Amino acid sequence: MDLADGWTNPLRHPQDRRLPKIAGPSGLVIFGVTGDLSRKKLMPAVYDLANRGLLPPGFSLVGFARRDWEDEDFAQIVHDSVRDHARTEFREEVWQQLAEGMRFIPGDFDDDEAFEQLRSAVDELDKSRGTSGNYAFYLSVPPKFFPKVVKQLKKHGLAEAPAGSWRRAVIEKPFGRDLRSARELNRVVHEVFDPEQVFRIDHYLGKETVQNILALRFANQMYEPVWNRSYVDHVQITMAEDIGIGGRAGYYDGIGSARDVIQNHLLQLMALTAMEEPIAFDADALLTEKLKVLKSVKLPEDLGEHTVRGQYAAGWQGGEKVRGYLEEDGIDPGSTTDTYAAVKLEVDNRRWAGVPFYLRTGKRLGRRVTEIAVVFQRAPHSPFDSTATEELGANAIVFRVQPDEGMTVRFGSKVPGTSMEIRDVSMDFAYGESFTESSPEAYERLILDVLLGDANLFPRHQEVEESWKILDPIEEYWESHGKPAQYPSGSWGPREADEMLARDGRSWRRP
Repeated sequence: MDLADGWTNPLRHPQDRRLPKIAGPSGLVIFGVTGDLSRKKLMPAVYDLANRGLLPPGFSLVGFARRDWEDEDFAQIVHDSVRDHARTEFREEVWQQLAEGMRFIPGDFDDDEAFEQLRSAVDELDKSRGTSGNYAFYLSVPPKFFPKVVKQLKKHGLAEAPAGSWRRAVIEKPFGRDLRSARELNRVVHEVFDPEQVFRIDHYLGKETVQNILALRFANQMYEPVWNRSYVDHVQITMAEDIGIGGRAGYYDGIGSARDVIQNHLLQLMALTAMEEPIAFDADALLTEKLKVLKSVKLPEDLGEHTVRGQYAAGWQGGEKVRGYLEEDGIDPGSTTDTYAAVKLEVDNRRWAGVPFYLRTGKRLGRRVTEIAVVFQRAPHSPFDSTATEELGANAIVFRVQPDEGMTVRFGSKVPGTSMEIRDVSMDFAYGESFTESSPEAYERLILDVLLGDANLFPRHQEVEESWKILDPIEEYWESHGKPAQYPSGSWGPREADEMLARDGRSWRRP
């Protein structure tokens, strides 16, 4: 039988889920390869993908940074980072295959000679490793260098893909610090790369639980009928960190938690929670529905009553005495940068009219946790007397994005015994218990998607700009009204945030 004549490999059947998507011939160039993000997240993620067999055999990794290293030193640094931070077991043979395709280019971003070296390395790897001219450029550098790097890529002919190949740019947040700077950044990047070649990384969207929001809502019939203003009382989206700013004073001061977290992570989580069903699970359909939500967001009329910003003060955390934000190294004692932000937003459409969405984020809070809580209205009529239900709260569905990924459903149940007493109980689903494999790191999924050209989990420039339109008026109000409220480290934020919800007759969940 002639194999070429109509034969198909049965293992490649589209309905066969055993074979995951594997990237074709390609390479990754990381700018800022010696930074924290690269050493702790990107390199280990690349190794984990190789270990799982999801990278092509000739995959190449080129590091570009200011350190004066040789290829071997670079390989050793990556080796140690990967060994310390990889999710999967460290295997020397996988490492050896990866290391063969590693190159290191030392130089500054305005150093033409270094970019010529980069060009030569890319051409050499095409021949020696068979990368077919397919390269993704990952900008793991401070945002002020984005324009310089993309212009250099254009100048040295690296942004232009040879016929039949692709070139892609991957940009880390923040995407600007307000609408004006975001538009300018988008303009500069799009002069060099087409919008569909640009992948903006929001690592939250790579987390399994975030994608599970869509699975839960649209693959099941039991939730969608009550996912609206007729049944939902309010939604709380929390991202709490138990650490301070560490050594990031230079980046963090002047940016603050609202710009750092609400503008991208939390507004994206809100859009996924509130959006209508997309016509397909592809980038354009998801963009259409998320944009509808972001364009429908309504700010509160009184920003003083319904937004709160705070700064952590000295306190006790994890059994240690810690400093307040204004006492941290490199912070101006008169700084008004927020380390805590809470805002009340509404989505002005038929499904959500009148349902408040409370978004909050902060550093040095009680514990590290990210969750979305959809809190339902109380039963309209209760046949039980009030003493039977005094221990009963509101029903809720809670998505835990990190650290223990999963979902909790909270509802009332009768307490065993002769008297009628109803109390809250929780039904819990944890990823680690229900599935035999652990969830991949967000960066594994996102790097693989970049190499595959799958843009589902990446915010487009339109979403970035809409998000700034929501946050800019709040930031402008804060600039001219008062100072951040102080809250002790290790607490759950300033008293003013509790008062904000109390005015609406509600209270924050304790995650």
